[in-house]
Amino acid sequence: MDVGELLNYQPDRGAKRLRAGDDDDDDPRSKKTGRELARHLEGDDSEDPSGERKRILEKLMDDDEDADDQEGEPVDESLVKKMILTFEKRSYKNQELRIKFPDTPGRFMETELDLNDIIQEMHVIATMPDLYHLLVELNAPLLHIAIAVVDLLQELTDIDTLHESEEGAEVLIDSLLEGQVVALLVQNMERLDEQVKEEADGVYNTLAIIENMAEFRPGLCTEAAQQGLMQWLLKRIKAKIPFDANKLYCSEILAILLQNNDSTRELLGELDGIDVLLQQLSVFKRHNPATAEEQEMMENLFDALCSCLMLAANRDRFLRGEGLQLMNLMLREKKMSRTSALRVLDHGMIGPEGSDNCHKFVDILGLRTIFPLFMKTPKKMRKAGAADKEHEEHVCSIIASCLRNLKAQQRTRLLSKFTENDCEKVDRLMELHFKYLEAVQVADKRIEGEKHDMVKRGEILDDVMEDEFYLRRLDAGLFVLQLLCYIMVEISNSGISQLQQRVHQILNLRGGSVKVVRHIMREYAENIGDGKSEEFKESEQKRIMDLLENF
Repeated sequence: MDVGELLNYQPDRGAKRLRAGDDDDDDPRSKKTGRELARHLEGDDSEDPSGERKRILEKLMDDDEDADDQEGEPVDESLVKKMILTFEKRSYKNQELRIKFPDTPGRFMETELDLNDIIQEMHVIATMPDLYHLLVELNAPLLHIAIAVVDLLQELTDIDTLHESEEGAEVLIDSLLEGQVVALLVQNMERLDEQVKEEADGVYNTLAIIENMAEFRPGLCTEAAQQGLMQWLLKRIKAKIPFDANKLYCSEILAILLQNNDSTRELLGELDGIDVLLQQLSVFKRHNPATAEEQEMMENLFDALCSCLMLAANRDRFLRGEGLQLMNLMLREKKMSRTSALRVLDHGMIGPEGSDNCHKFVDILGLRTIFPLFMKTPKKMRKAGAADKEHEEHVCSIIASCLRNLKAQQRTRLLSKFTENDCEKVDRLMELHFKYLEAVQVADKRIEGEKHDMVKRGEILDDVMEDEFYLRRLDAGLFVLQLLCYIMVEISNSGISQLQQRVHQILNLRGGSVKVVRHIMREYAENIGDGKSEEFKESEQKRIMDLLENF
C-alpha cells in the first residue's frame, strides 16, 4: 500500500516557495477523508471474497467518527504522550505484519491505515513547540513510513514554529541530529522516484526540513554535508532530467551549505563539485535562463562557485577545469550570465592565491575582454539588474589583482594596455577616481554629522561604532576608490614615465591631490589582511608603503 498516496498532506509553508505547478487551492487528493477512501474501497468489493476490504471499510467509517469526537480535545502533555504511545504500538504492529506477510499487502493494510491516522493526528503538535521535547521519546524506526514522517517533520521544523519555543526546538533538533537524521533523510531521498508526484513532494519537503534546521542552527551544515547530503545534492543537480522546483531547491541548499564554511567547500572540491558547477553553468554561456526560477537557480550555482573559490585548493581545481575560459566566454557572449561571470573571475583571481589564475587569464586573452568593460559599463548589464557600482567594483578588483600578481611578460602586456590610444585607460581611471571620491566625501560628511550628534548626546564612540561607520563608507564607494587608487599607484611605479605623468597631470588639472591618494592608501593598508596571517598583513602593508613613497 502506498502510504504517500494516502497521506499526500501538504502543510502550509508560509512564505516558502511554491513548487512548480502548485495552485493556491489544495490538491483534492489531500482532502480525502476516511469516508471518501471508504467509497473507493466499496466500489471494489466484488474483488474481495475474504471480506478484508469490508473490514477496513467499517474501520475507516469508525475512525472518521472518532476524529469528529476528538476535535474538541485540548492539546496538552498527556495527549501528546498518548499519541506517541499509540504511534509506537501501531508502528511495531505494522512492521511485524510487513515482515510476516511481505507479499500479501491485504494482511497489513489495516495497520497501515492505523498508522496513517495517528500521524495525521500528530500534526497538531506542530502548533505546540513547547511540547517538542516529548517527541524525543519517539523510539519507533520512522522512515518506513517515510513520506508521511517527512511531512510531519517539515511542519515541526518550520522556522517560525521553532522560534516560538527556543527550548523545545533545541531539544528536538538535538535529538534529530543525535539520530543522524540527515543521513536517514538522504537515504530516504535516494529511494524516492521523482517521476511520481507524491515522491517528488517528499524530496521537496525533505529539503525544506534541512533548510529549516540549518537556518535555526547554522553550525549543522558541516555535519549535514558529511552525512551524504553534499554528494546527493551534486548528483541531483547534474541529473539529466528537465528543470523543476526540486533542482532549484537543491541549488539553494548547496549555496547555504557553502556559506562561510571551509569544511564544506573542501568537501565539494574533493567530490569534483567544481566540475559539476562549471558543467551546469556552461548551459548559460549562449542561452539565457528560460524562466525566473531557472535564473534563480543559475544565480545560486554562481553563488556556490564564488563561495568555493574562497578556498585556495579550489582555485587550482577551477583553473584545471577551464573555469577561466568559461567565464571569459560568458563575458564575450553578453548573456544574463555575464554579470555573475565577472564576480566569479574576481573571486578566482584575488589575493596571492589567485596568481596562477591571473597569469592564465592573460594567456587566454582575457585582457581583451576585461578592458572594454572597464572603459564602459554595458547597458545590458544594467538591465540585468546589476548596478554600475557593482560592475565597476568587480572590474577594478580584477585589474588590481592582475597588477598585484602578474610577473614578467604577462605584466608587461597588462601595462601596455594603459598606454594604448594615448593613455585612454588612464583617463578613464581618473574619471572613476573623481566619481568615487565625491561619493565618499558625501558619505563622510553625513557620518561626521552623526558622530557630532552622538557626542552632543553624551554617547561613546567605541570600536564597534567606528567599525560600523567604516563599513558604511566602504559601501558608499570607499572600497572601489581604494582599488582605483591602488591601480594609480601601481601603474605610476611601473617605470613607464608616460603613465605617471598622465596620472599627475589629470590630478592637477581637476584639483586633485597626491596627499588624498596617499591618505586613502594608508587607510587601506591599515585595514588589510582581515582573516589573513599576521605575516601576510605586514608584508602587504610594507609593499603598499613602498609604492606610496615613489608615487
